[in-house]
Amino acid sequence: MEAAAALGVSGLPGALIVLILVLLLAVALHRSAPRETPTAPQDGPRANGQARPEEPRKAKPAVRARKEKPHQHSFAHRLLVAALKGHSSPVTCLDFSSNGKYLASCSEDRTVRLWSTRDLAGREHRCLRINMGLDHAELIRLSPDSRYSRTLYWAFIVWLASAETIRVYKMTKKDDGSFTFTANSGDFPKKHKAPVINIGIAETGKFIMTASSDTTILIWSPKGEVLASINTNQMNNAYATVSPCGRFVASCGFTPDVKVWEVYFSKNGVFGEVTRAFELKGHTAGVQSFSFSNDSRRMATVSKDGTWKFWDTDVEYKKQQDPYLLLTGQCAVLEPCRIALSPDSRTVAVAGSRDIVVYNTRRGEEEERFLGVHSHCITDLVFDTTGRYVVSCGDRAIRVFHNAAGHRAVVEEMEAMLKKTGNKATQERLEQQISSARKALAAIYGKKY
Repeated sequence: MEAAAALGVSGLPGALIVLILVLLLAVALHRSAPRETPTAPQDGPRANGQARPEEPRKAKPAVRARKEKPHQHSFAHRLLVAALKGHSSPVTCLDFSSNGKYLASCSEDRTVRLWSTRDLAGREHRCLRINMGLDHAELIRLSPDSRYSRTLYWAFIVWLASAETIRVYKMTKKDDGSFTFTANSGDFPKKHKAPVINIGIAETGKFIMTASSDTTILIWSPKGEVLASINTNQMNNAYATVSPCGRFVASCGFTPDVKVWEVYFSKNGVFGEVTRAFELKGHTAGVQSFSFSNDSRRMATVSKDGTWKFWDTDVEYKKQQDPYLLLTGQCAVLEPCRIALSPDSRTVAVAGSRDIVVYNTRRGEEEERFLGVHSHCITDLVFDTTGRYVVSCGDRAIRVFHNAAGHRAVVEEMEAMLKKTGNKATQERLEQQISSARKALAAIYGKKY
């Protein structure tokens, strides 16, 4: 008994050690075993054995994408005077006032802007903004100053894209120096059956012209009455305009000629008739564009045949005298193509696609080339009334260039005349003109010319 009791007591420590080791081993195995993550069945969690529809997750608020501004086309050139920026959509048409003080522009952004030409060479370019409402103007023409001089300071007409009609706006100057713009109560009636490609106002203020892409030109009174309809018989009209003198309207199109008509009014200002005046013949393919000099005695044309031509139109057409071809120049014709003749007819600018090339009309040589002027095709090309600048549009910016070729042409022409004259007064006048042109070139290039 004592031996058995002694044996049981002495075995307790060993049993405890074994038990502790077993427990430690069990704990270690439990911790090392991979734990299963409970997953909800595909038909959703259950409550009391019934399927419960899963609550929809709250969607995160969508991040509003930033509206990126349209990329502004970058262009640089030593003859670039300014880029007039203000329109938010492509500019479609340009026009200078007859007194040279303003440049008008219209755009797809439903606004018309009037820019002060005094600021063209400055850093800031002031302009007046006129809203077109829910429509936008595709074409714009400024009224000659004399037309509304008694009651109004100014006026302009636009061709509205959606309404497809002419609308007249009158601009009055208030006592405080500000301006108000008022649209006439009634638009012109719709008469054209094809898209209108150009509009114009005679310098005399006696008539307004509209031309469509078929073969129609309409002559209107300022009040919106149709005075005459012209069928150009050119298959289609590519371009048409009113001459700066206000006597003629002209058109070009599929045929290789330019047709010119005289719009006749009596001495009392009563409309008479429209008669054929003369034609410019010499191109071998359709004429795309043409332009008059400021006195309407010279014209320039550009054709699909790859040439531009310079004409003397100071002829007695009533005696069947035809215009004289003075010069033919070569050019790359990229559509759409526009041509502009400087007011003094010494230089001509041709725009094709996005490029502009300037030529002299004395020899027909290329003087300047501006490549990639706009991000889109050039829609309008004009010289200012002084001939100092050539201006273009095609995207949101209006680009103004020095007409350096014009100043060089003055120097060349006056020096040639100086050699031929012996009259002292004439010599002094020519030398003064040469000096002024050289100073203008020196200011442009920053060095003595």
